[in-house]
Amino acid sequence: MTRSRLLSLAITLAAAGLPAASLHAQQAPARGWFVQAGAAEHANAINVGLTRDWRWQKQYSLGRVTGYWEGTLGRWFVQGRRDSTQVGLTPVLRLYPDAWRPGWFVEGGIGVNAISPRYDNGRKRFSTTFQFGDHAAVGKRFGAGQRQEWSLRLQHYSNARIEQPNPGENFLQLRYSRVW
Repeated sequence: MTRSRLLSLAITLAAAGLPAASLHAQQAPARGWFVQAGAAEHANAINVGLTRDWRWQKQYSLGRVTGYWEGTLGRWFVQGRRDSTQVGLTPVLRLYPDAWRPGWFVEGGIGVNAISPRYDNGRKRFSTTFQFGDHAAVGKRFGAGQRQEWSLRLQHYSNARIEQPNPGENFLQLRYSRVW
């Protein structure tokens, strides 16, 4: 199975809400906002967005798994080139490992993005406006009611070989989130 088909399958499963038999209902999904800053080799980015928790969680021997939707609006500042605007939607899975101190988590997600004008930093040029964005992160919830969090993320964007060239771009990002 090609990477693009695997990505499509993962997005479809997340969008379907996962099988109901394996899920536990939560009271009400939390909503939140975030701001993050990141850097790539020849670009910097700032993003803002909204999150909405899924209405489920599952306890495994490793820890508690939850998920959320993330909507993102960002600006990529490209050194010596045209800046780009990014809009994305990503389903994210989050694990709170039982062996870690309370509040610590790891997460990962694969979503869809539109980046316009197409990213071009002089060395890397995206061939499509459509890009997948996948990330892995580690973070910590803190504060009253565990309603704030910091996370460090590694984000990769590429079009999964839909069209060439497909150089991809990697950002290291720092995020602050607030849940209400």
